[in-house]
Amino acid sequence: MLFNSIDFAIFLPIVFIVYWLLKNYPLKLQNVLIVAASYLFYGWWDWKFLSLILFSTIIDYSVGVCLSKTSHSGKRKMLLWTSILINLGFLGFFKYYNFFLDNFISAFSLFGTKLEVSSLQVILPVGISFYTFQTLSYTIDVYRKTLKATSDFIAFAAFVSFFPQLVAGPIERASNLLPQFYKKREFNYNKAVDGLRQILWGLFKKVVIADNCAEYANIIFNNSEDYSGSTLFLGALFFTFQIYGDFSGYSDIAIGTSRLFGFNLQQNFAFPYFSRDIAEFWRRWHISLSTWFRDYLYIPLGGSRGGTSMKIRNTFIIFIVSGFWHGANWTFIVWGVLNALYFLPLLLLNKNRQNIGVVAQGKYIPTIKEFFNMLLTFLLSTIAWVFFRSDNVPHALSYLSEMFSLSFFTKIEVGTGNTLLLILVFLIIEWIGRESQYAIASIGEKWKRPFRLAFYYALIAAIFWFAGKEQQFIYFQF
Repeated sequence: MLFNSIDFAIFLPIVFIVYWLLKNYPLKLQNVLIVAASYLFYGWWDWKFLSLILFSTIIDYSVGVCLSKTSHSGKRKMLLWTSILINLGFLGFFKYYNFFLDNFISAFSLFGTKLEVSSLQVILPVGISFYTFQTLSYTIDVYRKTLKATSDFIAFAAFVSFFPQLVAGPIERASNLLPQFYKKREFNYNKAVDGLRQILWGLFKKVVIADNCAEYANIIFNNSEDYSGSTLFLGALFFTFQIYGDFSGYSDIAIGTSRLFGFNLQQNFAFPYFSRDIAEFWRRWHISLSTWFRDYLYIPLGGSRGGTSMKIRNTFIIFIVSGFWHGANWTFIVWGVLNALYFLPLLLLNKNRQNIGVVAQGKYIPTIKEFFNMLLTFLLSTIAWVFFRSDNVPHALSYLSEMFSLSFFTKIEVGTGNTLLLILVFLIIEWIGRESQYAIASIGEKWKRPFRLAFYYALIAAIFWFAGKEQQFIYFQF
């Protein structure tokens, strides 16, 4: 079920009304409703894969209970690895089986050996990368004894399958989300209004920005050999805004929807395109995944505490694994390597945390230095996104080669309609609201009510008037 569909527009109000009608009944009834609604939400796509979520839920719940009952080091490690191997085993099979098989066959062909091995028509379950990491974080935290194992199976099932963030995040930590299922939720009007406001902004980003950009990005990338460097740069620019509007828009809708039900999810995007260096970009982009890899992979590997060689090794591991998490294609791995190369000089020069606060905080415009730093970081990210979007590595290299040729200075060959103007308006709103959790969180709060409502109605009108051709959320494929 898509957030930007009629199905969800019917589904959400029904669940919302029934949920709050149950507020005076035992808390477990609300949690049962959340589980049932979440399974319906996911099963709307393909009910057969509900068994995967249920199996993962049962495994990690059982492992957690067993971990809470033993202090034996060997048994605890065995239980931890049981969870890790089962979860990553399912993820590896559905997401990476054919990738490894194809590369295995290609490797043997280099030595003149042709293997006759059939690939499988494996369908990738939507959201498997997200809920797998969510359940793994629970098991790891219980193993580390930083989180107490739950004995409430319904609450745990609701945590794993919570429909607003089930298929594309944020990847919630059990330490944040799970305890919220233990506490009675009271309806808060202001919190609900704030949730609706964030949903509105998420829909604007998805429908108006991402979907319009996607139309032109698809045309240019799918026919890149026919276009000049200037047009290819425009295509890369459109994809840069498409993926941000698409993914951060999903996160906004997920967080806003959660707030309607009395839950608080972590911020997943913090205006990454206003970053002054790549390190800051990665603290602001897909925050739930970046911090997951930091806490469960980078720090256990030694982080940046060791010598230079260890810092370099760990940096490349974290970015390569992050790239591979996104998909079974060498383009994602190269994308990860490229970002590691961007990040490494900052780390080695101890400048990776020099830009922590909001750019130009309390000011209307940035300094000249901040502006050019933001521009450089944005351009580096745009180049990296070319690999992310391309069909394969040769396609990305030929795309970049032509983009940086002399044809970069020729006339753009594709009409863009109102899209560039919409992007400009979007950037202005994002810049004004960059110190908030999301762009329109505080815009208009000091305005008189008619002006504030006019602004919201203008966004609603823009969603209907300027909506692009419906596109599936990009991160559904991950």
